[in-house]
Amino acid sequence: MTQIGIIGSHGRMGQAIAQAIETAGHTFAGGVDRNGDVMELAVSSDAMVDFSSPQALNANLAAARKAGIPILVGTTGLDQSHHAMIDRAAEDIAILQTGNTSLGVTLLAHLVEEAARRLDDDWDIEIVEMHHRMKVDAPSGTALLLGEAAAKGRHIELTDNTESGRDGHTGKRKTGAIGFAALRGGTIAGDHSVLFAGEQERITLSHSAENRMIFAHGAVKGASWLLDKPAGRYTMAQVLGL
Repeated sequence: MTQIGIIGSHGRMGQAIAQAIETAGHTFAGGVDRNGDVMELAVSSDAMVDFSSPQALNANLAAARKAGIPILVGTTGLDQSHHAMIDRAAEDIAILQTGNTSLGVTLLAHLVEEAARRLDDDWDIEIVEMHHRMKVDAPSGTALLLGEAAAKGRHIELTDNTESGRDGHTGKRKTGAIGFAALRGGTIAGDHSVLFAGEQERITLSHSAENRMIFAHGAVKGASWLLDKPAGRYTMAQVLGL
């Protein structure tokens, strides 16, 4: 049985992943949280899942590299410096980084990319997401993942074509921009919709998470999928064979 360790094991996602590990027939190798010994966890695991914080990413990647084991990074709120860290670590170990481990969201991103590729910029793209009141980052990692999918379909850079936080007299919408709106409240696990608004018609592609266990099961599937992979950077789309 595969030994899977969890970084961020005391959080809500960490606890769900521990349950999903057992359900999938693997072994929970243990977990660490803030100030825990991630190196000790790495040497006792066949793979690790990281749902901790961006600040801990460098140490977590270093431990996985030293132990020579794959790691799935599901931490959100990453910036370009964090992605550069992942790229460097992926020279030595297999890493799957994603803003959402749901298999349904993975398929949704694929459909968004396909729609964006086939619909020109006469169709405005808006991404609307809602999460529970405790979520600390916005837009969500999933919203950004969907935005990247849309940008890829349009052959543009998301960072240069983003509109968010509209307030006051903003002027007209920029042609070709990808808009984001983030809503927060209640206990919602995650709702995401991508709207393609054309002339007198509209297409909406959506996903609703009814329970965070969907993310936990996807994370375990992704981590176990990494086991026989050579060093490199991977995505959830590859886990689904997309």
